[in-house]
Amino acid sequence: MAVNLAGGGARAPHAARAAARAGATGADVARAACEEARRIRDEDEASCRAIGANGAALLPDHARILTHCNAGSLATAFYGTALGVVYSAWEQGKVERVYADETRPVGQGARLTVWELARAGVPVTLQCDDMAASLMAQGMVDAVVVGADRICANGDVANKIGTYGLAVLAHHHHIPLYVAAPTSTIDRTLADGSLIPIEQRDGSEVADFVPSGVAIRNPAFDVTPASLVSAIVTERGVLRAPYDLR
Repeated sequence: MAVNLAGGGARAPHAARAAARAGATGADVARAACEEARRIRDEDEASCRAIGANGAALLPDHARILTHCNAGSLATAFYGTALGVVYSAWEQGKVERVYADETRPVGQGARLTVWELARAGVPVTLQCDDMAASLMAQGMVDAVVVGADRICANGDVANKIGTYGLAVLAHHHHIPLYVAAPTSTIDRTLADGSLIPIEQRDGSEVADFVPSGVAIRNPAFDVTPASLVSAIVTERGVLRAPYDLR
């Protein structure tokens, strides 16, 4: 689970328990939980908008942006982290096109990101994940912008499976890779990415064309080393290597 989701998810129950301990009625306990949930929502939107503004400042005019998975309004309270950067840049007239990986095997890019950007009027093109290299080789990507589920103290980043591969490709083609995430995503208890537990999902998600009995590996996330991250964009500003987030 994204570390910021775990932290935010604990706040409303904590507010409810505090109200109950103070002798509040059942209705007041529920009200306390709802009010805390609304505060979380408002704080998250404000954070996303700040991330968006900070990230948009890094992009050139007529930017062609490649993104992976979904880190927009459907993944946050509103506006988004990686897509917050896109939206902010779009509002400034800086976006020529967004390329969205389909994000196999669950298809968050195809099902969520493309739908969200199209609804917002942002020019978007869907591509299969394995088409990113050729797109970069043709000089059609100016920046890769992704979100993060967890960021370690040294700047290693866990995100949806396939992000690491994009980072390697971006490095080879001299394209900046920006990670957009709130500071609450930083897990200071983990020194580096080797300590991040990686969820292994059911193989049925990728078994459409696989003969029966074949073993399937299906990790949900991978870890991008800090050395491949051009900058980490947060609501408090832009962080650059060498990262020391303790």
